[in-house]
Amino acid sequence: MSEVKLAATARTEFGKGAARRLRRAGQIPAVLYGHGTEPVHVALPGHETMLAVKHANALFEIQIDGKPVLALAKDVQREPVKNIIEHVDLLIVKKGETVSVEVPVTVVGESAPGTIHVVETQTLALDAEATHLPEAVEVDITGLEDGASVKAGEVTLPQGSSLSGDPELVLVAISTPRVSAEDMGETTESDEAAPAEA
Repeated sequence: MSEVKLAATARTEFGKGAARRLRRAGQIPAVLYGHGTEPVHVALPGHETMLAVKHANALFEIQIDGKPVLALAKDVQREPVKNIIEHVDLLIVKKGETVSVEVPVTVVGESAPGTIHVVETQTLALDAEATHLPEAVEVDITGLEDGASVKAGEVTLPQGSSLSGDPELVLVAISTPRVSAEDMGETTESDEAAPAEA
């Protein structure tokens, strides 16, 4: 996806009280770090930031004092009950630079009739160009039979990406649901014979 442009303002107040005041004003506290620079504490516009971090590995263009800085959201801290974003850690990146990211696994297609699939691994570790990060890795399970699995090394990766984890890591497994007679509500011959003997 293209860069999400956000205008940031420098933060001079710190601590929980200052963070609460920022959030009440519709802003989100954040810190920019990386490339040997001192961490820069900023406030980001709340609504735009919330929409942007819904996308995996969103690339931000942060405007600070009129100067653009490219960054990735490396950690998003949320309030567990209301799911409100409390703080964002942003890693400074440069065009052409390769970074390590966790990319969500998305299953496409249908396995063989009567089978089900289980996603064993939710994300895949990739090395990719900072300005062309994939939003997802597709795993095609079309026609796969019971007992089949798809490993990390068997997946077609997005252009410009390479696998940084274990190629033998199982992403998706195919199986046939095992249903017992009790689950089916069926009666056995002995069940039927019991009342007659009584």
